[in-house]
Amino acid sequence: MKQALHLHFSSRFYKHMVKSEVVKNEAVILLHGLARNASSMHKLEKALVKQGYEVVNVDYPSTKHDIESLAEWSIGNAIQTVQRQNTIHFVTHSMGGILVRQFLRKHDMQNLGRVVMLGPPNSGSEVVDILQNLPGFKTVNGPAGLQLSATKNSLPNQLGPAHFEVGIIAGSRSINLVLSTMLPEPNDGKVSVQSSKLEGMTDHVVMPVTHTFMMRNTAVIEQVIAFLQKGAFDKVED
Repeated sequence: MKQALHLHFSSRFYKHMVKSEVVKNEAVILLHGLARNASSMHKLEKALVKQGYEVVNVDYPSTKHDIESLAEWSIGNAIQTVQRQNTIHFVTHSMGGILVRQFLRKHDMQNLGRVVMLGPPNSGSEVVDILQNLPGFKTVNGPAGLQLSATKNSLPNQLGPAHFEVGIIAGSRSINLVLSTMLPEPNDGKVSVQSSKLEGMTDHVVMPVTHTFMMRNTAVIEQVIAFLQKGAFDKVED
């Protein structure tokens, strides 16, 4: 990699908020999606802090490097900041989930807890296949964005099944009707429900939320906390 990654970590841990009956010695690493930043995960960050977790909200340059480099640098450095904790969980949005899968394929984390993925393109996104050759696509989405193809040989489809506890929340609403036409139904405007699924996953739930804003949805945040604490989502009424 020719250029070092410059990462910003937002770590907040207020001990006076910790309740001993909730969690002890547990951290959560947050990873935002493609072309987003740590502020998109801020509401989720605050909710997890209130639950007593040490939270590292990673701000990484998602459009500047490939997925392999981003995973190694962003997750590797984030882990260093919370390595004193007995358990390290991950909560990700979109491409952040692919970073975790890439990292865990290369590294054995003895203190890995649970992983929650929000709208992950675990089998890629057909949007990339259709739009990748348009002028400006690579400029906007970078090398990592081009790796999110839904083709059989794309990086997400080569990472293999999950060998860790992972709960996946997929969205079924869209605010981008154009992109939705490029995807199988149901979808969240960027990723189809089917593509969000991962072999070996622990739990999966579909919620009426959009890809863009799901990480800020109160009901989604409640489900994230439920999975981190119990290893399962609360039942969602159809």
